Formats: sequence, C-alpha cells, structure tokens
Amino acid sequence: MSRLKKRYKETIKGELQKKFNFSNMMMIPKLRKVVINMGIAEASKDKNAMQDCVNELTLISGQKPILTKAKKSIANFKLREGSPIGIKVTIRGKRMYDFIDRFYNIVCPRISDFRGFKPKGDGNGNITIGLVDQQIFPELNLDEVKRSQGMHVTFVTSATNDEESIELLRLLGMPFSNLPVTVTL
Repeated sequence: MSRLKKRYKETIKGELQKKFNFSNMMMIPKLRKVVINMGIAEASKDKNAMQDCVNELTLISGQKPILTKAKKSIANFKLREGSPIGIKVTIRGKRMYDFIDRFYNIVCPRISDFRGFKPKGDGNGNITIGLVDQQIFPELNLDEVKRSQGMHVTFVTSATNDEESIELLRLLGMPFSNLPVTVTL
C-alpha cells in the first residue's frame, strides 16, 4: 500500500468526517483518478515530435497514453476530422497515489517561482492544474527533450463541491497558495 493511501485511510478520512460532519462514511470524499492531458496539435505535423511526446508522457505517468483525435474539421485552425490533437492518460489505484506523492513532494518544488496552486475547482469537486513545461518531472532526461510541452493535470474526486475537494487535496499534501499546508507523514 502506498504511504499516501495509508495516510488517507488512517488520518485524513477522520479529519474530513469531523470537519464536514458526514452522517455516513461513504459520503467522505476520496480521490477517484488523475487525468493528464497534453495537447500536441503543433507536434502532430511531425511524427517524431508526436512520438517524443508519447514517450515523455509514458515516463511521467508510468503507463501508455491514448491518442485523442479531432471530432470535426475546423478550417480556420487547419484541423481535419480524425487528425491527432492530443494525448491523455488516466491513472487510478496504486499508480495514482504514487504519482500524486511524487507530484507534490518532488515536482512542485521544481516549478520556477512557485507559490502554490490557486484553490479553485470546477464546481463539481474536480481540480485542474496547468503546467507550462514537462521538464520539471525528474523522470525525463533533459538531454533527450527536444521541445517544451505543457500539460493539464486533473484531480477527479468524489466530492460534491469545491470546498470538500480542496480540503481533501490539501490534506493529501497539495500546496495551495492561500491555505496553510499541513503534511504529516
């Protein structure tokens, strides 16, 4: 069992139960999955660049991403139906907790001028973070990275509102800008 999942089961569930006064243990929010998206519209013109992005996301996430394709043609963007526009990977279970642990403790401190993430969600209990560069991940060999590529990391929780999801992620160790971080190992 991952140390983050163990901490969630032993301490974080109890703290969330006390703070929000849930009547049922099944109402306590939990992390369902982490989705990493990388837009590769510019890289889709060059097959080698697209394969490099796939390899880099594979190293970052620990599993092979799937290719997302355009649903319809848009002439102004020179986009044709069926052409590859992005790659994504969905992480669940043990890999998810391992990725989150590495992301909070290793990757976030490597972000330049990092002062925490804004505590803002989508209203349904999910939080998305945009990263400008993939080179902050230590799994990548910087000599082999040819181009800078951004990505979005989405944390999908079972929470019904943003307040519960932000509190869950804060207790898991996510560094928010306005909230104090309390990490107990």
